[in-house]
Order: sequence, then C-alpha cells, then structure tokens
Amino acid sequence: MYAKDVTVLNQVGLRARPATFFTQKANEYKCSIWIEKEERRVNAKSLLGVLSLGVASGETVRIIADGNGEQEAADALCQLISSEFAG
Repeated sequence: MYAKDVTVLNQVGLRARPATFFTQKANEYKCSIWIEKEERRVNAKSLLGVLSLGVASGETVRIIADGNGEQEAADALCQLISSEFAG
C-alpha cells in the first residue's frame, strides 16, 4: 500500500470537470485506488464517490493505492492535481 498527500490548487476544487479527469486517470491503473478527505475515503475510480467528498480549492487529500503499480498510480494522480488538471 502506498499513500501520498496533495493539496488541490485549482480554482474550483475537485468538482465536475476536474473530478472527471481524475477518475479517468485513476481508471487507467489496475490497482485499487482511494481518495481520502479527513476521515472519509471513497473509490477514486468512482465519479460520484469523488464528487461526494466536496473537495474545495486549498484542501489537502490523500491518495491511497494498493496493488500492482500502486506508487506509479498515486504519483500520477498527485501530479494531475498539482498541475491543476493541465494534463
């Protein structure tokens, strides 16, 4: 299991469009991936789950991956968030 914290910097947070990009990227990996805000953890591959967290700009989330390619997956998702979803 591999976990990494990242702060959401884009203006709208993890709302509709950024959340879609995030879940699409998460689905590129075979390992299990979760996103955690405070004490709440949801499947990072689920758009509704990610949206339900209500992550706003400036908030820190934890990306947790477990399985084959876990570190690569978590790092890629953190990079996506850090780049403000620029790709």
